[in-house]
Amino acid sequence: EETTMAHPVIDADECIACGVCVDSCPAGVLELQDVATVADEDSCVACGACQDACPAGAITEIVEE
Repeated sequence: EETTMAHPVIDADECIACGVCVDSCPAGVLELQDVATVADEDSCVACGACQDACPAGAITEIVEE
C-alpha cells in the first residue's frame, strides 16, 4: 500500500487571516494567529478542504512522494 503524504502550505503574504480554513478543516490541524498556520502536520489528512475553502487562494497542498 502506497501512502502519499501531502500538507498544506499557507502563503503568509496572501493570507487574510479570515479563519475560513480553520473552520473547514475536518482534522482540526489549522490554527489562526496573525496568519493561518498548520499546527499539526502529522494529523493532516490531505483532504484539500482548506485549499478549496480559502477565499484568498493562499493555501497550496504540497504532495510529497
